[in-house]
Amino acid sequence: MYDLLVVGAGPYGLSIASHAVAAGLRVGVFGRPMASWRDHMPRGMFLKSEPWASNLSDPERRWRLDAYCAEQGMTARHGEPIPVEVFAEYGLWFARNAGPAVDERLVTRVVRCAGGFEAVTDDGAVLSARSVALAVGVMPFVEIPTALTGLDTSLVTHSSHHGDLDRFRDRDVTVVGGGQAALETAALLAEQGTRVRVLVRAGELRWNDVPPPWERPWWRSARSPHSGLGCGWRNWFYAERPGLFRRLPEPTRARIAATALGPAGAWWVRDRVEPAVEVLLGHEVAAARAVPGGLRLDVTDGTGSLGTLETEHVVAATGFKPTADRLALLSADLRTALATGADGTPEVGRDFASPSHPGLFLAGLATASGFGPAMRFVHGATYTANALVRGVQRHLQTTPTLTPPHRRTPETARR
Repeated sequence: MYDLLVVGAGPYGLSIASHAVAAGLRVGVFGRPMASWRDHMPRGMFLKSEPWASNLSDPERRWRLDAYCAEQGMTARHGEPIPVEVFAEYGLWFARNAGPAVDERLVTRVVRCAGGFEAVTDDGAVLSARSVALAVGVMPFVEIPTALTGLDTSLVTHSSHHGDLDRFRDRDVTVVGGGQAALETAALLAEQGTRVRVLVRAGELRWNDVPPPWERPWWRSARSPHSGLGCGWRNWFYAERPGLFRRLPEPTRARIAATALGPAGAWWVRDRVEPAVEVLLGHEVAAARAVPGGLRLDVTDGTGSLGTLETEHVVAATGFKPTADRLALLSADLRTALATGADGTPEVGRDFASPSHPGLFLAGLATASGFGPAMRFVHGATYTANALVRGVQRHLQTTPTLTPPHRRTPETARR
């Protein structure tokens, strides 16, 4: 029986596992390492976060991104974006060095059992653990606008469904969204010869500023300090004080989690979009239907007028909605009884534990309403790993150790 079973092997899962092993826990970590970064982001994309804010977390801080880059003969510099494929390889390097060996089987179901939990893997194995950490990343939470749902994936996909964009060469594609995923996807499409436009609901695009130099006069740093989420005291608070963020009233936390650091393009993608991509501001898809050769979109503009637009494919770069009802790997009794906030996201305590299920911990995007915008970025993994592993230790100290149950069949585990 594991002390802790980590579901997910992305930045949060790998960081949690590293801290848990260092704490002397019996740990299993399951999932394809860095799957979202390897399988769901096209080559040519870059990290939006600064390299120094993109470290996975180990207790001794040995396995940092800059250390990996130095080993590969590269330099991780402030103000120079890191290619996504480099970051994915860094995560694999971290997984090999900083924690237990990753079991690449996928956990398909988690159920409560005597003494803790059982996890069923995709090959039918049933594993026992006294506690479980769900570090499932963003893919369970893909959000596609209602007007675009129900259409075949040959016509509509989410931006995270693409490991490459080659299928769209010399075709006509409409990207929906105004954030980094939409704008960078559109830039990559245009650069490979795709006819592409972007529909943006807002009346203007927002672009992040070029970051100021790392070394600055002290008074500039005092007015607007660097942080893992950008410059400024508000961003510094979100990035560096998630524990204090959690003490804010729930409505305030939910509002900030939903609106802070909203859709914006990175400064380095702006020059690739503005000359090459048609951007329709104040436009929103009201309805969509299949027609010969693609789709016909009913589109409203900023004045409320309705028009139509035909395209061969729509890429919805419309983000993620981390509500508890989308945690499909939890058994029905666990999922329906999971404590949630008013926005439908899971509630978590100070150590990332669910108040409704002792021993069940959550990490990453699903905890942003509790601990703030940092949980939407790699930067939040360090705080999470430290706090969550302390919570697991407290849980194990207060929960009696039971003899592991006999090995069950998947059919028994599903009851």
